[in-house]
Amino acid sequence: MFRSRYGGQVVRHVVIGDLRVQRIERKGGRRSWTIVWSEGTLHTEADRFLREHEGSGTQKTYAYYLVDHLRWLERECLTFETVQLRDLERYMGIVGAEVRMPLGEPWRVGKRPYSRSALSTAAACLKGFYLHQASLGINGELGRKLDSSRLPSRVDRRRSFLGHAKSPLPTNPLAPKGPHRRHPKMLPDGARERLLETVNTARDRLVVDWLADGGLRIGELCGLHLVDLHLRGNAACGECRTPHLHVCHRPGNPNQAEAKTKHPWQVERGIVTGGLIKRVSPAMVHSYFEYMTTEYPRGAWHGMLLVQLHGADAGQPWAPVGARRMLGRAGKRAGLGLVKPHAFRHTFTSAVLDAADGNTLIARDAGGWASAAMVDEVYGHVDIHDPVFDAALRTVWGENR
Repeated sequence: MFRSRYGGQVVRHVVIGDLRVQRIERKGGRRSWTIVWSEGTLHTEADRFLREHEGSGTQKTYAYYLVDHLRWLERECLTFETVQLRDLERYMGIVGAEVRMPLGEPWRVGKRPYSRSALSTAAACLKGFYLHQASLGINGELGRKLDSSRLPSRVDRRRSFLGHAKSPLPTNPLAPKGPHRRHPKMLPDGARERLLETVNTARDRLVVDWLADGGLRIGELCGLHLVDLHLRGNAACGECRTPHLHVCHRPGNPNQAEAKTKHPWQVERGIVTGGLIKRVSPAMVHSYFEYMTTEYPRGAWHGMLLVQLHGADAGQPWAPVGARRMLGRAGKRAGLGLVKPHAFRHTFTSAVLDAADGNTLIARDAGGWASAAMVDEVYGHVDIHDPVFDAALRTVWGENR
C-alpha cells in the first residue's frame, strides 16, 4: 500500500495486479473508493458505476468485487460490448469453485473461493454494473437478460408485507440457486469469562462486556463518542428511561470506525437524540466506570470512547482493527482459538431469541437488525430437547397414538 495525491485529496492505493482499488480521503473525513490502472489513470467505466454508491459501505465492497471481475475480463480478452451472460455465469462458477481448475485463477492468486454470501454480493455487483452499462447504450442485450423479474414468494411477502399482491420482483440470474440458511459462528461456552480472565486492561474488559451484553458491531463500538452514552436512568434525551447508548453513523470519525446503521440523529445543547438506541447492562456500566477512572486520558480532544493506551499513538482513538487483533490474541491465550468480534453479536442475538421464546421482533430490536425476517433466517432454530419438539417427533414416530 502506498499514498499519493489525487485531485487535491489524500489517496491510498491497494495494488491488485494491473488494476488497483483506490481510496480517496475527502474533506470532513469522508472516504470514497474507485478503481485505477497501474499508471494511476481512472478506470472510467468502473468509476462511473461506483460513484452511484458514494457515501455508503457498498461502494467499497463493490470496488473489491469489481476489480476481480475486471482483471478476469482482461485475461479472457472480453470487452463490455462482447461479454455475454454465459461468460458471467462461467466467471461466477470459477470464483466460487472449491476445486481449482487446471489453469487455476491467476488473476486471484492466493485468494480463497467466494463463499455463498460473497457470491450473492458479487452477483448483485455484476448485475448493477452491467445494467449501468446497458443504460449508457453498451451491450443492451446483456442488460435485458440480467433485468429479469419473478413473482414474489411467501418469504418475500413476509418481508415486504405484500400480502396477496402479485407484483413482480427483480431477480438475478447470476445469484446462487436454491434455499439458503446462514449458520452463524457462536462463541464457545464460557468464552466471555475466559476472555475476561485473560485480557490485561480495563479497556479490553469493557470491549468484552459491551460486545457480549450489547450485541454491538465492532464498528459501532469503536465509533462511540462519550456524548452517545446515557448510562444513568431518565437521561435528558427522554428516549429511554433505563441506561442506554445511541449508535450514531459518523463517517468522519478519526479512527475510521463507522456504524452500519444510518438512523437520523442530532445533538442539541450537548445532548444526543436519535440514532439506534441500545440498552446497557449493569456489567457494561461497571466496566465503563472502571475504564474511565483508571485508564482514560484526561483532556482527550476527540471525545471518543475507546483510545490507544500505549506507544506513540497513546490517547488517540482506537481503530476497529486494533480491537479485532486484541480479541484474536486474547482468544488464543485463553485456548479459544481465533475470536472474532461478530461472534459476540451472533451469540447475543441467539440468546435473546431463546430468552424471548422465539420472538423475532424482540431479537430484532435488541440487536439492531434491519428486519425480523433477517433474524429468523439467520438465527431461527428449535431446541431438540424442547417438549413441543419432542412431542412432534413422537407423534411422527407413532409413539403418541
